[in-house]
Amino acid sequence: MADVANHRTSRTGSEPSTAELVQRATEQVSRLVRDELALARAELTQKGKHAGIGIGLFGGGGALALYGLGALIAAAILLLALVVPAWAAALIVAVVLFLAAGILALVGKKQVGQAVPPVPAAAVRSVRADVDTVTAAVKDRGRA
Repeated sequence: MADVANHRTSRTGSEPSTAELVQRATEQVSRLVRDELALARAELTQKGKHAGIGIGLFGGGGALALYGLGALIAAAILLLALVVPAWAAALIVAVVLFLAAGILALVGKKQVGQAVPPVPAAAVRSVRADVDTVTAAVKDRGRA
């Protein structure tokens, strides 16, 4: 962007010709687009790695929690079986579990709704800043 902003002269010593300015702008826009795509790719790659690691750890923790939950549920059923018949204790615990599952599903759905769309925010901000800079340079150049 600095090449467009500074006033380098052509070989003849005067202002750069329109053809030279167009050529510079074309080269700079090409470089800018490549750089922005590289930034977006790097940002999405980094986010993908973090998501993959997080999902793996979450899955491992979930598997262990499932075994612990099974043992806890069995203990709750056995404890209730001291007060009510065993079938009633199992039924009570099952209803409570289904209620908890429904609540968790609703909260999870809300969270997933907030996570989309996955946009490379830094790259989008950078592109907007570049467009604003080019627009301002063109306007300034048009006034001169």
